[in-house]
Formats: sequence, structure tokens, C-alpha cells
Amino acid sequence: MLQVNEIRENKEQYIDALAKRGLDATTVLENILKADENRRSSQAKLDEVLSQSNTFSKEIGNLFKNGEVEKANELKAKTGELKETSKQLQEQLNDAAAQLQELLYTVPNIPHSSVPAGTDENDNEEVFSEGDIPTLSENALPHWELAKKYDLIDFELGVKITGAGFPVYKGKGAKLQRALISYFLDKNTNAGYTEYQVPLLVNEASGYGTGQLPDKEGQMYHVTGDDLYLIPTAEVPVTNMFRGDLMPHTELPITCTGYTPCFRREAGSYGAHVRGLNRLHQFDKVEIVRIEHPDNSYSALDGMVAHVKDILRDLKLPYRILRLCGGDLGFTAALTYDFEVFSTAQDRWLEISSVSNFETFQANRLKLRFKDEDGKNKLAHTLNGSALALPRVLAGIIENYQTPNGIKIPEVLVPYCGFDMID
Repeated sequence: MLQVNEIRENKEQYIDALAKRGLDATTVLENILKADENRRSSQAKLDEVLSQSNTFSKEIGNLFKNGEVEKANELKAKTGELKETSKQLQEQLNDAAAQLQELLYTVPNIPHSSVPAGTDENDNEEVFSEGDIPTLSENALPHWELAKKYDLIDFELGVKITGAGFPVYKGKGAKLQRALISYFLDKNTNAGYTEYQVPLLVNEASGYGTGQLPDKEGQMYHVTGDDLYLIPTAEVPVTNMFRGDLMPHTELPITCTGYTPCFRREAGSYGAHVRGLNRLHQFDKVEIVRIEHPDNSYSALDGMVAHVKDILRDLKLPYRILRLCGGDLGFTAALTYDFEVFSTAQDRWLEISSVSNFETFQANRLKLRFKDEDGKNKLAHTLNGSALALPRVLAGIIENYQTPNGIKIPEVLVPYCGFDMID
């Protein structure tokens, strides 16, 4: 969530920056500033009435002591009137604050200066690529056919149990999935990230804290009886562990990793591009989250990008990195790099990680602050990334490592899964 004082000081720059997202923010930013003026005006009037009421209360006590009962009763009557006025002003203040908050929730984060303008994924900017795309035989299969051939994943059984988008992993498919999770977690903890196991359900405050609510409410599974939400990513519970915290600057950075199943409704997703593991309603993901001093957050983002690069080098998968354009940038992000693995059998790129800096956008919602060296309380910067999302990594491995005799296992995973070939 943007800060009102920053909007007031940088309105024109923010309008220009948000235009990269294809958004004309002129009206909404002006409405935010008007709503803030109403809130401050109501607050000032309320403060004045409360101050006058306190003054009268002190005078009433002195008048009674001095035997001036009539004057004391007159002031008591005025104090009663002031209490009614203060109630009305408090309601006005609450309404003004709620209106301001609702308006602020509608505005996405300000894109970083390096974010290119653009409308959709076609305008994203490739900034890096690495790895050789393997040459497969003419009979090479996409992962959903390989999964059936080698009895690794049963998509139909998932439909029977739950519905489309809930696959059942079997045998070596399940072991390979578990191996990837363990490898990713070990890689992250060896890099200094502390591992957490977190709840898979979060409350509404947590959804608002990291920006899934109200922006992505339709994409989240809502447990209506308890007003809880199934998490779309571990980013939500992990980042919310620090909601409302005020920490000394010496505790920064805070680095976390966690494995969770993730749940997304993916409403409106259909077609060949969502076949197999390409788009699921339930999938596994290992996440990394950082709480950083603002001075260090972009060097930390570069470090996260380098960390994901290292994982993909270990897996020996061909990949590229895209800097997302304004039109494809997530609502809460200031800058995002997407990692994509090339699926040789599908002849297309598959997104397997997003690494983002949210700057103070989430921290302002979370009231996540630190006390700096100068003694002032400041908003921290939050960052997160997938390291990694499993379905498309698994798809990339199955497709790119297939041979006429079976599917090879990347060397780095063999100690984790206990076999080097699926045949």
C-alpha cells in the first residue's frame, strides 16, 4: 500500500510511473489526497473538541471546590454537548479513514525505474539466458504423456477425488517430487535461510497484509465457515509472521524459507497451455522471503536472482530471466524477475519462479517497521521468490531428460531420490 505522504510529495512522478502499468492514476491519487484532507480535518476538529472538553472538566472541578455550583452545572451541560459532538466527529473520522483505506487498496505499487513499459507478457524484457536446449528424438513426448507411460502422475485419479488441477503423484513420480522439495530446502538453508513450517490457512488480516486481498480474492479458496483462506503461496504466512513488528536495524536482514502446498482457483484458465502440470489448483512450492533495510533491498534482490540461477545450473535445465513490464507486473511488486525453463517437448517456455522486491508496499500494510541507527521508526522492505515452484520444474526435468530408454534423473537429485533412471 502506498503512503499518503509519499503520494502528496510525488504525485506527478507516481502518475507517470503507474502509466507503465497502463493505468491513468490521476483521478484516484487526487481522490486519495482529498480523502486524506477530510480525514485530517475531522481529526483536527475532534482534537479541538476533546481538548475543550478536558479543559471544561478541569474547570468544573475547581468551580465545585469554590462553591460556584451554578457555573459548574452550566459547564457540565456544555461538556455533555461536547461529548455528543465528539461522537459525531469520531464517526466522521472513522468513515473518512475507511474511505481513505479503501482508495489506497485500489492502487498498485509504483514500478521501479528499470521496469519497461508494456501491456502484457509480450513486452517483457529478456535479461539473461543460460543452458543448451537438448535435442530430443522425433518420438519425444510431453510430460503428461510421459507421466502416464511411466506411471508417475495420475491426472484422472485426481479428477475422481477432487477435480481437474489436483494430480496424484505415484511411485517414482512422488519420490522425485519429494526429492526436489528436500533439495530446494537444503539449498536455501545452506545459503543462510531459516526454514519454517507454516499454516496453510490464513486469516483475512494476513491476506490484506501481503496484498492478496482485496486484489486476488477471486483467486483464493475461501473457507467461509471460519472466514479463512487457503494460501496461494508460502509468502503469505511467512511474511505475516512479522506483521506489526518493530525490530532493531541490527536484526536485518531476516531470511526465511518454507515448503508448502499452494492453492489457487485459477478461474478462467483453460486450453492446451494449462494441460498436465502447466497450471494446477494445488501444487507444491518452496519459497524464500527476506525482510531488508531499504538501503540493501536491491542488492538482496540481485542475490536472490543469483541463488535461483545456481539451483537451475545444478539441475542443468535451460532457462531465461525476464524483467516484467509494467502491464505484467504483479499488483504488489515494484520489480519482478521471472525465471522460465524451456520445455523441449512442448517447444515453449514455462515460468518456474518469480523473484520480487515489494519495497515498502507490503510493509506499510503489515505495519512492519525497524528502528534505524538515527532512532527513527521506518518501514522495512520485503522481498520474496520461488526457489522453486515444483510442477513446471518437474515437467521440465521429465521432458528434457527423456531418452529412448527412460528418463534420466539430474545428478544433483540422485542422492535425494535414490535412483538415477525412470524406466
